[in-house]
Amino acid sequence: MARYGMAIDLDRCTGCRACMEACKIENNTPQGVFWMHVFRFEEGKYPDVRIRFMPRPCMHCDNPPCEKACPVEARFRMQDGIVATDWETCKGHRYCHAACPYGVNYFNWTEPKDRHYLDWEGSSELAQATGGMTPPYKNPDLDLPYGTESRRIAGGGHKVRVIEKCTLCVHRVEKGLGPACAANCPVTAIHFGDLDDPNSDVSRALRDKRSFRLREEYGTSPKVYYLSSVPIAAGSRQIEKVGGA
Repeated sequence: MARYGMAIDLDRCTGCRACMEACKIENNTPQGVFWMHVFRFEEGKYPDVRIRFMPRPCMHCDNPPCEKACPVEARFRMQDGIVATDWETCKGHRYCHAACPYGVNYFNWTEPKDRHYLDWEGSSELAQATGGMTPPYKNPDLDLPYGTESRRIAGGGHKVRVIEKCTLCVHRVEKGLGPACAANCPVTAIHFGDLDDPNSDVSRALRDKRSFRLREEYGTSPKVYYLSSVPIAAGSRQIEKVGGA
C-alpha cells in the first residue's frame, strides 16, 4: 500500500497561486474557502531583502492530532496515508479544528450551497463575485465513496455544520492522477507520490535539496516536506497571506 506525501520546492515557487485556484475549482469549495494557502514572507532588511512564498495544504500527518480529537471518528487516516473527513459522519464538534497545529480546517457555518459558484446562470450577483468568469461545474466524483473504507470524503461544501479540508484530491489519486495543485503548478514546485517508493516523483525530489517539515516538534510526522537550498532565515516576517478565507 502506498503512503502518499508531497514535497514543495520553495526555490521554485513564485507565489502565483495557481495551486490555490486549481484546488478550489477541483474540489468545489465554497466562496471564501481555500484549502491551499500561499504564505508570503520577507527576509532581511532593506536594501538586502528577499521575498519567499510557502504553499500550505493539509500536512496529512502520520500521527494526526485531529484524528484523536474527533469523538465520532469522522476524521481518520486512510491506509494510503491520506487524512480524511467523512462528511456524512461529521457532527461539527470542531475538536479537530482546535487540535490541528497547522490551521487547515474550515467549518461550514452556513449552508455551503448558498456560497457555491455553481448555480450561475442568469445571476448578476454571482457575475459580480466572479468578475464575469464562468464558474466551475459540479464534479459528480466528489459525491462518491473512496478508499478501502468506502467513505464519502472527497470535495468540499457538502453540508452545513461540517468541517472540511484538503483531501489530497483523493478522487483524482484513486484514478492514478496527482492532486490538482501539483498537476497545475506552472513551475513544477509541487511533487506528489508514494513516500515509500524510492523512484516516485516525491522521493526523487527529496534527494535533491535540503528538506524540512513544519512544526515537527509536535510529533505529528507531517507527510508534506519543503525543499530549499537556502535555509529559511530566523526571524522571517510573514507580511501577507495571499488569498485566505
